[in-house]
Amino acid sequence: MKRIYFAAPLFCEAEKNFNSELAAVLEEAGYSVFLPQRDGLEAAAMQGLTEEEKALKIFAADISEIDGADALFMVLDGRVPDEGACVELGYAYARGKKCYGLRTDVRAAERGLALNPMLTGCFAHIINCAHGLAAQSLKEFLHTAKL
Repeated sequence: MKRIYFAAPLFCEAEKNFNSELAAVLEEAGYSVFLPQRDGLEAAAMQGLTEEEKALKIFAADISEIDGADALFMVLDGRVPDEGACVELGYAYARGKKCYGLRTDVRAAERGLALNPMLTGCFAHIINCAHGLAAQSLKEFLHTAKL
């Protein structure tokens, strides 16, 4: 079973729900998914550590999970993609992992702006879809392609 590292913003309920929905689609397709908000370390639960120590612990754990993954899946939504997810993407790409993205956010597209070429170049494929169609678009992609 292929292991997927799920890179995405996870700082509000809407983001977490969206991530969970997409991770479930990947899992239903037979992939093992590391979803940091569910499977990773939580800073709030790390008692007795400084903020810097918490950050370093989370960083090390996530790097280890990327190393153990076969591929990375990234949510590209937002005015700009999440900076932490961008670091995860760059690291995964540098380690030779196949990277896949999904984007429903049209803010940049409405102004004729594409993603930064340094991001675009990392991806084997980016799924661009309308808001509300992310899960269906991912299912359709997985039906025709393997991560």
